[in-house]
Amino acid sequence: MDHNTIALLMFSTMLLMMLTGQRVFGAIGFVAVAAALMLWGPGGTDMGFSAVMKLMKWTPLLTLPMFVFMGYVMSESRLADDLYRMFHVWFGPVPGGLAIGTILLMVMISVMNGLSVAGMAIGATIALPELMRRGYDKLMISGVIQAGSSLGILIPPSVVLVLFSLIARQPVSNLWLAGAVPGLLMATLFILYILIRTKLNPALAPPMSEEELASVSRAEKFRLLRAGLLPVFIFVAMMVPFLNGWASLTEASVIGALAAVLAAIVKRRFTREVFETATRQTLAITVMFMLIITAALSFGAVFDGLGAGRAINNFFLNSLGLEPWQILVLMQVSFLVMGMFLDDTAMLVIVAPVYVSLAKTLGFDLIWYGVLYTITCQIAYLTPPFGYNLFLMKAMAPPEFTLPVIYRSVAPFVLLMLLTLILVMIFPELALWLPREVLGR
Repeated sequence: MDHNTIALLMFSTMLLMMLTGQRVFGAIGFVAVAAALMLWGPGGTDMGFSAVMKLMKWTPLLTLPMFVFMGYVMSESRLADDLYRMFHVWFGPVPGGLAIGTILLMVMISVMNGLSVAGMAIGATIALPELMRRGYDKLMISGVIQAGSSLGILIPPSVVLVLFSLIARQPVSNLWLAGAVPGLLMATLFILYILIRTKLNPALAPPMSEEELASVSRAEKFRLLRAGLLPVFIFVAMMVPFLNGWASLTEASVIGALAAVLAAIVKRRFTREVFETATRQTLAITVMFMLIITAALSFGAVFDGLGAGRAINNFFLNSLGLEPWQILVLMQVSFLVMGMFLDDTAMLVIVAPVYVSLAKTLGFDLIWYGVLYTITCQIAYLTPPFGYNLFLMKAMAPPEFTLPVIYRSVAPFVLLMLLTLILVMIFPELALWLPREVLGR
């Protein structure tokens, strides 16, 4: 059996195991260890150990628990409640205003947390009950919360971009700044869709009543507006030292976590229960990520040991005879297909090293390519059958939000994400302008 056939068999076996409901890290790790044993004997088991040692040396991964902890402190101490109330009051009179406010809330949460899970937790516990009480359509509610929470992996500080920086050996500051404009562009497209959709059918998202509008005084509106300064304070406290070179990435993430704790203390909401819940959730998510990355690194080592990476490069560059842009489109399409079955972290560690090398060979800017990859990860979060946010929504939402409803609700938002991906591919300056202006690189 030739090496290419073995690599194909490994990949298909892994996908088949995932279809049976196995955990992502279990499927990837089992295939990696089994293949290593069959190919190289008992010595092949050292690959898993080497993967763990490699993981322990990735010091930027220390940012992961900090960003997750920051998001959960915001959620558990109800700091996000004030923020949502602000958007509720200021956008409530507009048809679809509360849905627009939910997207804006997710943008604010994204600048304090590098993952989508915190946005999902806040959206499902704060926004969803209020949207249901206002009579919003279930498809609109589900789509807005899932799509809005996915912004957390593109808008800085994105953990996915931190991981990509490790793979591509690119400055994370450049990647974070490169993700900002596309992330805000995507959020703007979501808002425009909500405005147009509710204009055509106001029953999907009714505005606040006249009586409720009259009950909120101007003083209350401006008091709530001050709540919006809190996330700005946390973001500035974290990003300014990092971008100016006063603190490393890891140190900046610690500053951000401490700023979130300080904000909760000032609001007198940082209790023992908040600390315990935030710590437990942070530990659970961090361990999940570490297991997936360890398994994926082991798989990638076997995959690369077979020469599969070189074979893929040769296939794209020599066998197909395509232009660089055509190869880039095929790479993104393959990422979108794999995203239906693989976790974004697994895709990053298994496939991205091969594609990063190919993108570099083709002469593409790796900062720009990192943004393209991250947008495909966002789309993967929302595409059946194994979209991460789809299952989070099912776990957190009331029983009336069935899987068919959840699947249907994301369709228009996935199309808008694809539109953003196409725009960034056609106009690379959308990603590259801000890093050049801020950092001069």
